[in-house]
Amino acid sequence: MGSGVTQRVAALVIGGGVSGLVCAYALRKAGVDALLLEASDRTGGAIRTERLDGYLLEMGPQSFSGTAQMLQLFDELGIRQQVVQAPSAVPRYVLVNGKLQKVPMSPPAFLSSGFVGFGTKFAVLRDVVGKSAPPEKDESIADFVRRKFSAEMLDRLVGPFVSGVYAGDPEKLSLRSAFPTLHEAEKTKASAIRGMLANAKKKSPDQPRQRPTLFSFAEGTQTFTDALAARLGDRLLQNTVVRKIDSERSGSAAAYQLTIRTGANEQTIVADHIIVATPTAVASTLLQEIDSLIANHLAEIEYASIAVVSLGYRKSEIGDPLNGFGFLIPRSAKVRTLGTVWNTSLFSNRAPAETALLTSFIGGATDPDAAQMPPDELSASVHREIAPILKIRTAPIFSNVTVYPRALPQYNLGHGERLAAIDEARKKHSNLWLIGNYLRGPSIGACVEQSLSVAEEIIQRQKSKLL
Repeated sequence: MGSGVTQRVAALVIGGGVSGLVCAYALRKAGVDALLLEASDRTGGAIRTERLDGYLLEMGPQSFSGTAQMLQLFDELGIRQQVVQAPSAVPRYVLVNGKLQKVPMSPPAFLSSGFVGFGTKFAVLRDVVGKSAPPEKDESIADFVRRKFSAEMLDRLVGPFVSGVYAGDPEKLSLRSAFPTLHEAEKTKASAIRGMLANAKKKSPDQPRQRPTLFSFAEGTQTFTDALAARLGDRLLQNTVVRKIDSERSGSAAAYQLTIRTGANEQTIVADHIIVATPTAVASTLLQEIDSLIANHLAEIEYASIAVVSLGYRKSEIGDPLNGFGFLIPRSAKVRTLGTVWNTSLFSNRAPAETALLTSFIGGATDPDAAQMPPDELSASVHREIAPILKIRTAPIFSNVTVYPRALPQYNLGHGERLAAIDEARKKHSNLWLIGNYLRGPSIGACVEQSLSVAEEIIQRQKSKLL
């Protein structure tokens, strides 16, 4: 076994998912000597795109909302011209009583549609004119919706939405952690709806309200993470495992000494700052010696498993026109598929001519056993369930399955208190940072925002050292 010489870096980022890549890129752009370590042979984490048999497959996120920060990054990376946008008015559907019903996307549309009954509509109007206060203790999303609106609203709208975003169980997910703006809306305005409307006006007083726009890239979402990795060049080490982290005091400044291994080669790195950008189980193991309290709290965060099932069909064999984003399925429908994205209706160049690509999700917090099924059974199960819904007459001509045993962190009851305890403990370690999709939201945009924020704090600290 070889042993390398010790090198010192200003910042060491551990984990090459989108959070770690963005943070390392921002640090290096500002002149901070940052090194990124990734244990596997690829970067991007759950962001993964592959072209197989003419189909462009997104194995993770199917698209993303384009935040101002992300679009600026795309400009800097020279990939803005490759961005593609989904049709803005594309409808979304939920399966209700065996049929796809269009989700009303505005208050007037909601009140005039047959999507929910009179009782639920009355509860919405009651919230607009009435007053309520959230309970003192952490409240589940399910309890919140039943308290404020109805069990029907939970089943038909909120539950499927929670499945789509978190693959979570609304009975366990914390409202104030998973949807903090909704909790704050009721807290500040004594009405969830009045509070949300006030927030919307605050954000864009002079602009008409726009539906969130979905983006991808001509060659898939991995274009983003590949471009970040390319910018890091030799300051990105793949197939590199952190074996041990020790605290070290160098003069008056605290630092960390890490033992890392690439293949058979082991070396020592001293880092002024370490940024842990791994999933919580890995972060917990890495930090056990540094701070067992942080490590133990990280280990408590649950994840949901997900299987991503991509199926290709001849368009001529699908009875539904597939005019929309796709559909979600309430758990009351008693099927395992959580929902399906109609990829070829959103972006061009996703499938061979005259074929459609449909990506479905199965598993999640409410069905943890699904991800244990063999790939061919997962494909068969999804096809069997979506074929009658979309009037598909024949078997798929293409199939691909990707299973994530730990796909998405669950912002379950107590998550806020857990993160507060982690943050309090982290204050004892002024040069230790945590970033990832378990902190400020699971979306790509939320991960980018948090990573840039941490990078900026480190940049400012490095600048103050030089003054």
